[in-house]
Amino acid sequence: MTSPASAPVTPERIMQFAWSYIPPLALEAAIKHRVFDVLDEGPKDLEQVHEATGASQRGLAVLMNMLVGLNFLAKDDQGVYSLAPESAAFLVSTKPGFQGGILRHTSRQLIPNWLHLTEVVATGKPVSAVNQQGEGSDFFQQFVTDIFPMSYPAAQVLAGHLNLGALQSSSALDLAAGSGVWGIALAQSAPNLHVTAVDWPDVLPVTRKTAAKFGVDDRFSFVAGDLLEADFGTGHTVATLGHILHSEGEQRSRALLAKTFKALAPGGTIAIAEFLVNADRRGPVMGLFFAGNMLVNTEQGGTYSFEEISAWLTEAGFENPRTLQAPGPSPLILATRPS
Repeated sequence: MTSPASAPVTPERIMQFAWSYIPPLALEAAIKHRVFDVLDEGPKDLEQVHEATGASQRGLAVLMNMLVGLNFLAKDDQGVYSLAPESAAFLVSTKPGFQGGILRHTSRQLIPNWLHLTEVVATGKPVSAVNQQGEGSDFFQQFVTDIFPMSYPAAQVLAGHLNLGALQSSSALDLAAGSGVWGIALAQSAPNLHVTAVDWPDVLPVTRKTAAKFGVDDRFSFVAGDLLEADFGTGHTVATLGHILHSEGEQRSRALLAKTFKALAPGGTIAIAEFLVNADRRGPVMGLFFAGNMLVNTEQGGTYSFEEISAWLTEAGFENPRTLQAPGPSPLILATRPS
């Protein structure tokens, strides 16, 4: 018997990756020139998009045809362009699910730093340290608003799961609050909930502004300071740590979990959002990529497995570490302070 011939090895994937910087830059250019916003008004041909945006016909033709190839736009036989469903939901600036901010973050901040990856791997030293006040404050003032749509659906799932509205009163501790997305979703679900938002002094004005936008700022208190130094208070029903452990690194994360344990009431819940990796670090690829992002942009940050974070929670005194499926890169991790 003859064994079946194995598929030939080709450089196709390597060639695809060599050009993979193009899609996010094309999407950002289309957002900046309002292509998705204009087409949200209805299908248009090249001349109509040119008139509505003021961008050059040559540039728009190349850009929009690339986006057709990427299935973000459609084009009919008459050359009329329209939005794909994905673009209509997530790339129109006036829609609540708009994800364009993360693309601006990618091209303006991430790509320039990642260009130094070879040097960073050699030295182990980041290009910048965005988890430190000063440099980090400037970065997060814009960034936390950009990523609000990424976390809001997961925060709503958490709110529904906890059902805090059934309590006569409750208290949420929103750590590294940023835009306040976790506290906002919880406050919307529970009229008698009070939120204590903790973040750097230069970031909290963004938290306050966003909470006001959603009409819940009157139930927020604001505590400025470093997470390991700020006063968390005590007796909270729930504490949220939305995408913060990865930038803190293991030592500070373990200390933060221990401090959070003391701030919760008996029976209180901690909820953690993270880019998780498998225990053997063979995937998921997004978690592995994000570990590289922490290498480039923080001094000690990384991505962790459920098993690692679960062990830290148990060490801090929590019980029943578990996951909650929610929209986002990974499930949420929940654990309980014993009653």
